[in-house]
Amino acid sequence: MARGVSLHVLVAMAIAATAAGLASTRSASAQDRVVRAFENGSTFDSVGLLEGGDETEVDGPQALVSDSNGALFLLDQNNGRVLTFDPTKSQADTRSLELPSDMRPSDLVIINENLLVWDDGPRALTTSGDPGERVRSLNVSRAAILDPELAADAFAQMGTGEEDPSVDPLAVTRAAPVQKPRLVATRGSGEVQVVSEPLSKSALRFVVRPRSGGAPLVAAVVRAGDRLGAVDLLEIDAKKRMFLLAENVPEELNRGAAAVVLRYGSDGQLQGMYELPLAQSVALSRRFIAITPDGTVFFLRTKDKGVEVVEVGFKPTAANAVIAVKGAAIVEQRTYKGISAAVRRPTRRQVIETAINYETFRWRVTPASYGRDPDRGCSGFNRIRRPGYINGRLGQEVVGVPYCWGCFGNLSQISSRMVRGDLAGNVCTRDTPRADVVGVDCSAFVSAAWGLSSHFTTLAIPSIASPLSDPWDLKPGDALNKPGSHVMLFLRFTPDRKAEVIEATPGRCNGRVCRGVYPLSAMLARGYVPMRYRGIAAEVAAVEPTKADSPRKPDSRPVRAQKP
Repeated sequence: MARGVSLHVLVAMAIAATAAGLASTRSASAQDRVVRAFENGSTFDSVGLLEGGDETEVDGPQALVSDSNGALFLLDQNNGRVLTFDPTKSQADTRSLELPSDMRPSDLVIINENLLVWDDGPRALTTSGDPGERVRSLNVSRAAILDPELAADAFAQMGTGEEDPSVDPLAVTRAAPVQKPRLVATRGSGEVQVVSEPLSKSALRFVVRPRSGGAPLVAAVVRAGDRLGAVDLLEIDAKKRMFLLAENVPEELNRGAAAVVLRYGSDGQLQGMYELPLAQSVALSRRFIAITPDGTVFFLRTKDKGVEVVEVGFKPTAANAVIAVKGAAIVEQRTYKGISAAVRRPTRRQVIETAINYETFRWRVTPASYGRDPDRGCSGFNRIRRPGYINGRLGQEVVGVPYCWGCFGNLSQISSRMVRGDLAGNVCTRDTPRADVVGVDCSAFVSAAWGLSSHFTTLAIPSIASPLSDPWDLKPGDALNKPGSHVMLFLRFTPDRKAEVIEATPGRCNGRVCRGVYPLSAMLARGYVPMRYRGIAAEVAAVEPTKADSPRKPDSRPVRAQKP
C-alpha cells in the first residue's frame, strides 16, 4: 500500500421515506446475489430459528465469517453447531461442526486459522473426526489462547466484549476523542495496528501500521455527509486491498442511517463501495459481514422464516467521487395506550443502577428452577425451553436475570419466586405467557428500570416515551424501541461511536439480561427508534397514568413494584 496517502471520502445520505415503512432504496447498479438460503430446521440445509413475535425478535444465526480458503462459517447456535460451505458452489454440501453440548456462543471469529467463539468470554475450539466426514465435533482447546489481545480486538470489531463495566455511563455520554489502538489479523498484510482519531463530527483520520510499528501502510481521512458513526478495518485481502466499515448516522432521524463497506486499492486509492442491505434484515445479528481472501463481501440477512447469505454487489467510484447512499427513513411509531401504572420519577442514575442490578443479579440454579432434562423444544401447547446460559449449570451460580417471555417483576419478587420453586426463564414466544416461570422479557426489563409498576410492552412504550429527532442525543436511561419486536435500554456511546445497551433477549444475550454493543446504523435501519421516558427526573413532564386495557397481560398473576 502507498504510505502517507490522504483519502477524502464523502458518504452523503438522502432520506427514503415511504408511507409503507422501512423500504430500501439501494442503488440498482450494485446487484446483490443470494448464494445460500436456509429455512428453519435442523438439517444440513436449515438453521435453528426461535420465532419472533410480541416483545422479541427472530433469534437466528449470530455470525458469519470466512477462512483463508474462502469457505464460509455460519454460527447456528440454536442447533448447537457451526455450518460451513463453499459460497462459490451452489450445489456443494454443507458440513456441520458440532459444538460442545454445554455451549451456546453468541459470536464467532477465525484468527490465523484458529476458530474462536464467545461464550461468556473467548474460547478456542479444535476440530476432531475424519476431515472427510460431513459431521465433525468441536472441542474446547485445553491450550490457552495464544494472543489474548488479538482475540479480544477481533471480537470487539463488531462489539462483542467491548463493554466496560468500570465506565460510568452518566459520565461518558459522548464518544471519547481518541480510540485506543486496535489489532486486526489480515490475510494480505498480516497483523496490523489500527488507530483512528476523530477530526470533527463528520470526519475521522484512520491510520493502519504493521503491528510491530513503523511507517503507516495507509492513512485515510474518512468523511461523512452527515455525522460519522463507527469506522472499522474489516480486512486486507490477498490483493492488498483494504476494506473499511463506515457508518453515516444523521442528526435528524427522518433522514435515515446507513452503513457501507469502502474498498481501497493497494495504491491507497478509493475504488468503490458495497451498500449493506441492513433494512432488508428483520433482526440484528452480531457479525453480519464476512470478507473472503479474494475480497468478496457477504452479508448475513435474517428473515422471518429463515436466513440468507448474500453476496453484496460492488459499486465502482472515482477516487475523488462523492458517494451517495440512501438510508431508510424511520417511520413514525404506532402508539398504544398502556395499562394503569403507579409512576415514580426516577433519576437517570436510578434507572442505570436498576438495570445493572438486573444484569449482575447472581443466583444458584436449583433443580426446581432448572426444570427437567432433556430440555423441551418450542413446539406444541404451553411450550417452554430454558435459557441457554443455564444449560449444564445445575447447582452452579450464574449471573443475570433470565429471559422469560411475558414475565415481569422486580428483583425481590424474582428472587422470592425462584426460592419458591418457579422455573427460571422461557425463551419460547408467540404463546400464552406461563404463570409458573420467572424472569423478564425485553419490555418488562425496561419497564422495571424506568420504575413502572406495570409492564409496558414495546407497542405501549410510545405512550409514555417521546421519540428523539436526533439519535446522537441519546442519554443513559433512554431506550431504542422497535414496536412489536424488541427494546433496549441505552447506556452510552463507546469511544468508537457504537451504542452500548442493556437488554433482555433469548438470542444475543443467550436468554438473560446482558450488555451489548452495536453499530448505531444497524439498529436504526432495522426500525429501532431512540425514545426518552417522559417520567424521568429533570425531563419535561411526568407521565400521566393511562386507564386503557393492556395489549396483553404480562402474567396471569400480576405483580406490583414496591413503592420507592
